[in-house]
Amino acid sequence: MNVHMARMAEATRLTRAGRLAEALELMRDGKAAFDPASLPASPPVSLPESLRGALSGALSGLPGGPLGGGASAPVTSAPGRFERRTHGGLAYLLYVPTGRSPGTAAPLVVMLHGGTQSAADFAAATRMNDLAERHTFLVAYPEQSRSANPMGYWNWFQPGDQSRDAGEPAVIAGIAREIVAAEDADPGRVFVAGFSAGGAMAAVMAATYPDVFAAAGVHSGLPYRVATDVASAFAAMREARPGAVPARPVPLIVFHGDADGTVVAANADRLVDPPAATARAETTTHEPASGRRFTRTVYRDAGDRAVAERWIVHGSGHAWSGGAAHGSYTDPEGPDASDAMVRFFLRVQDAT
Repeated sequence: MNVHMARMAEATRLTRAGRLAEALELMRDGKAAFDPASLPASPPVSLPESLRGALSGALSGLPGGPLGGGASAPVTSAPGRFERRTHGGLAYLLYVPTGRSPGTAAPLVVMLHGGTQSAADFAAATRMNDLAERHTFLVAYPEQSRSANPMGYWNWFQPGDQSRDAGEPAVIAGIAREIVAAEDADPGRVFVAGFSAGGAMAAVMAATYPDVFAAAGVHSGLPYRVATDVASAFAAMREARPGAVPARPVPLIVFHGDADGTVVAANADRLVDPPAATARAETTTHEPASGRRFTRTVYRDAGDRAVAERWIVHGSGHAWSGGAAHGSYTDPEGPDASDAMVRFFLRVQDAT
């Protein structure tokens, strides 16, 4: 067996043992790095499916297999209208709650899924439709095109998808604008949130379209422009590098598990570094009777308005905190990230 094949065999063994970080390091040391987004539908014989899935998942910020099981349950039990639409070649799901008053413009939350997930998976995992029904807002779930990325990752690390009026940000912003016009949503109360690759793309959307999105939520993601290619994406996931500071920051809520072995939790610090530099921090640690401990830090400006929140969920891995037990990539034992994000968004709207 040659050196390359020996490395591949050892990386496969480490992956099957759940030691993904070591497998990735072995591949990098062997100069065998490649773009997981370019992997063919059928992996070559020299790249076993287990390793292919793990490495592909790593770029999106997701491990090779679901943490919370597959999303085989119904997408939603909420009674509102839930339909599939398209814009700019991108499909999306839209949930419209039943409790809307005629003539009243409702808020809109745009939810960006993680790698290997679909829009329906993410709706089921986050249970955001149930919150939309409770608080009367619309929810959109854009779905990455498999022609743009075979494994369904948002291309947050590509320079062509990190700018205004170009690439994926332009289409996602277009979806939000389309819904505002078609459904009489409130253009001043549009928010964006995402998980993993979707969280990184939510940070891109907040930076490039602060006139469209009034606030953002990033779960297990990375800062804006922290990477410009595959190699720097891996490095940022492992080392938590500072990103570019947006010209016009919007309020931000961040969730991250401190046992995340795919995207290190220090990325949560890098995300809130800009507001933290000038804001007053209030930190509290919560120990619920059941479920995971978590530490919440609220950053307030001189006017006592919350400009950012950081939630660190102790013992949680790379998963949506408080998500549905039947959903993909969820940690049902953690505090409810969906509820916390919605409450943060609605407080932002009340403060404007």
